[in-house]
This record gives sequence, structure tokens and C-alpha cells, in this order.
Amino acid sequence: MDISRYIGRLDKNTPVIKTDFLVIGGGIAGLFTALKASRYGKVTVLVKTSLDESNTGLAQGGIAAAVHEEDSPFLHLEDTLQAGAGLCNIEAVDVLVREGPLRVRELIEMGATFDMKDGSISLTREGAHSKPRILHAADATGEAIRRALVKKCEENADIEVREHVFLIDILADIHKKEAYGALVHDIKAGEDLIYAARAVIIATGGAGQLYKYTTNPRVATGDGMAAAFRAGCSLSDLEFIQFHPTVLFSHDNQRFLISEAVRGEGGILFNQKGEAFMEKYHPLKDLAPRDVVARAIWNEMMQEGTEYVYLDMRLIPNVKERFPNIYRTLREKGIDLTREMVPVSPAAHYTMGGIVTDTEGQTGIYGLYACGETACTGVHGANRLASNSLLEGIVFGQRIVDHVEEVMYRRQVYIEEIIESFQEGQVFKPAPKGIEPCKARKILQEVMWEKVGIIRDEKGLKEAHRQVNELYNRLTRGDNIIEYYEVVNMLTVAHIVILASLWRKESRGGHYRSDYPERDNVKWLKHTSFINC
Repeated sequence: MDISRYIGRLDKNTPVIKTDFLVIGGGIAGLFTALKASRYGKVTVLVKTSLDESNTGLAQGGIAAAVHEEDSPFLHLEDTLQAGAGLCNIEAVDVLVREGPLRVRELIEMGATFDMKDGSISLTREGAHSKPRILHAADATGEAIRRALVKKCEENADIEVREHVFLIDILADIHKKEAYGALVHDIKAGEDLIYAARAVIIATGGAGQLYKYTTNPRVATGDGMAAAFRAGCSLSDLEFIQFHPTVLFSHDNQRFLISEAVRGEGGILFNQKGEAFMEKYHPLKDLAPRDVVARAIWNEMMQEGTEYVYLDMRLIPNVKERFPNIYRTLREKGIDLTREMVPVSPAAHYTMGGIVTDTEGQTGIYGLYACGETACTGVHGANRLASNSLLEGIVFGQRIVDHVEEVMYRRQVYIEEIIESFQEGQVFKPAPKGIEPCKARKILQEVMWEKVGIIRDEKGLKEAHRQVNELYNRLTRGDNIIEYYEVVNMLTVAHIVILASLWRKESRGGHYRSDYPERDNVKWLKHTSFINC
């Protein structure tokens, strides 16, 4: 599978818009970074659909930070390293847990509100945390944060948010390893644009839509990862896909998440026989790390030949008040969680790997940064600790701005360099006849779910590799240009997920090989990385 450097086309007549900071993505990482960057220049935020649609807004459980006197950053660090199964970057984790409390306080100053109890912030505990350290706004924490950040951005004259703008390519010089901006498609206007910027920040989120069943919205197609890879960035640890264990069972592509905080508050998993089964799999039972719980549920489903297990929330005190969004959504679907157990099964939830960055968000391409789920800072290792994702976005967003402040005024971006660099790159050419993007997307999701899912083996991975290559080579342009770009990006990221999963001949965190079921620290206490040479 020959990955091209570009998927779009550019000429000297393409309109050019200049800005100081170009932030691509409208979730917590992108908006927080934009607000911090606005102190130093003009910021343009590009959003694929609307500010209402992101994984941030779907985040239920909360944001983890050691803000209580009985907790400490060191304990938070220990828990994160334990969950990460030996592959966390300890320097990055140290940054996360030490700087996290201050960033959370800044979120509150920006207008984010969290639940209070007796005049103090109410904290809950989630799986694999040794202390209650999860700040929450009922069970809609991400939405509360998103609304606060959107409001602050709208009030800021130095920030322009443009919705319905799709990232096509990062415009970078492969020889100088320098980024100049991005080629994008204005969906409403139906035209391509160049954004030239001194600093380009990718915050486009993850790639949950690679899978048939996911908690992610339709926009999570790995666009930032794929564009960065084509531009010469390294992608790392993409074999580690987190499958959230408790997702409301349905046959929909995007499934409704039932927060890990539910088990933190006392929810218990039962199989079809009515047995509380988690004690068979881990000493922490229902509060075991997510990868353990997801495989346990999968194993129970396979043994019983069923499509789901049950989550019992009936004994949680004040469950309707603590989880109003979950209660309301389930009632709309005919389930009363105060009277009956809820059918749940795992679904693709979070991409642990991504664009390789250092602790300042630098990608290795000068002027190009990444943060949030699209980045691989090393804080998650092989398995993300619950509620560390929102924290990662704001901690490393701040560090990007701290670094960019020192260098951006020394940079000038010239349009001639952009045009010249683009013309040197190979552009992907779709097949004249073959598979339409809509059909290719569905086939890819099925292949990834069946062969690159919760449990993998060499035979299935090799077959998935063959099928993805075939889809890539037979993909036609179709009538919907955005759907076409998305599928190219999905196939690019899927290709790397599969190769990394094939190469890692062991089981660790979110990557489980039934033909190599044990962890192998001698051979595999290392990362997989890919670069488009």
C-alpha cells in the first residue's frame, strides 16, 4: 500500500488566508489551545462539522486531577503508569499529573462548572484509580466543558471559528521538515482554500469510526493522523485501541456510552446467568482497567453465545440525580435503570497512539504541533487510565502555546514556498472504476471489528491487511468529496493499526493477541512507529 504525500490538489489560484495560529479541531484540546494562543496573535479554528459535534461533548465521566488533599500527583502518576502496562513515557506522565491541577483550575475560571458537595468539588472514583479524583458535572462533564470553552472563544475577538471546513492536507516541505499551513475544503462554499500559518496545531481527535461499533461520532475518522503521516510525521502505538467495556447494546454504528463512573459509584456487571463475573478476572473486580473489563465481557459473551451482558445500577444511591443524562437516554429507549439491568457490550472508544510529539507538542515537522487524542505524547502507554483524556488535551495544549510563544515571531511563511512544496509531492489517484467510498467505509468497519478488534490473531490480521490494501487500491472518488477524503484517511490509519498489531507479537493493554496471550517485556517493552518516507 503506497501512501501518497497528498490527497488534494492545489494550484496558484487557490485562495490563501493568513493567520498566526491555525488550530484544526474544535474539541477541548483545540479550543483550550486557541484561547491560550490568542494572547500572542490571531487564531483561526477550523471545525469539520460544527462545534456541537466532538468526542469532548460526549465525555460523561469527568476529568482526572489530584486536587484533593488526600490525593497527590505522585499517586496519580502511579495509577497512570500501572494502567499503561509498561509503555507510558514517564516524563510526559509527570507533566500531566503535576500541571493538571492548575489547568483544571483555569478551566473553572473559564466558566466550566463541576458538581459540588458541602462547599467543595465533588470527586468520584473510576476504574484503576486508587483515589477519588474525577471532577464531574453529573454525567455530562465533557459537554459542560465544551459549552464553557465555546462561549469564551465566541467572546474573544482574536479567535475566528470556521465550521464545516475539512482538513485535506498539511502543507509541508519534506526536505526542510517545515510546515507552512494546510489545504482545506470549505464544505458550504464547495471550494478549496489554503490557510498559511506560523504555527499549525492538529487537534482533530481519534479514529473510532474505523470500527463497526464505536462511541465516537461520525467525524472521528483519523483525518489529522493521516494528514500528518502524509506530511512526514511519525505515528506510534496505533495497535493500542481502547474498547470501552460498558456501551449500551444496539446495532447502531455510534453507540451510547455508559460512563465508567457508574461502576465507580457501585454499578456491577452480570452475565446472562445472573452471575457477577468480574471477580474471576481481576482483584479490582468491576473497577479493573478498561482492557481487562472489555475482554472479560467479551469472554462471557463468547461463552454464552450472546451479544451483551448486564450492568446493574439499581443499588447506586440517587442514581437518577447522579447520572441524569444516562437515565434520560435509557428511558427514551424504554429502559428504566432504577428497575432493570442495562444490556451492555464493548465498543471502540479511544485511540491511545497517534502523531508522535514531545512534551511541548512538537511533531518533528517545524511549525507543526499536535495535542489531544490525535497525538501520541506517551501518557497513555498501552491503555489509557479513565478520565485522563480531557486532562491531556489542556495540559499539552498549554505547553504548545508556551513553546510557540518563543519561536513564532521568528517565522515568516511565504506562499511561493507552499506552492513549490506541494508540487513536489505525489498526489493520491483514485481508481477510475472500483468501490465507492460509502461502500468501502462499511466494508472497512466490518473488517476492523471482526479481525482487528478486542481479540486478534495472525491469520485475521493478515487477512485484514489484504482487504484494506484492496480497498485502498480500488477506491473511487464517488460523488461526495468529503466522504472520499475521509475513507482515504480511514484506510491510511487502518493500514498502520493492522501492521502494528501484526508486528507486536504479545498481548499488552488494549492490544490482545490470542496466539500470543502473554506480555513479553524482553522483546516488546518498546513502541511501534511508522513514517511515510
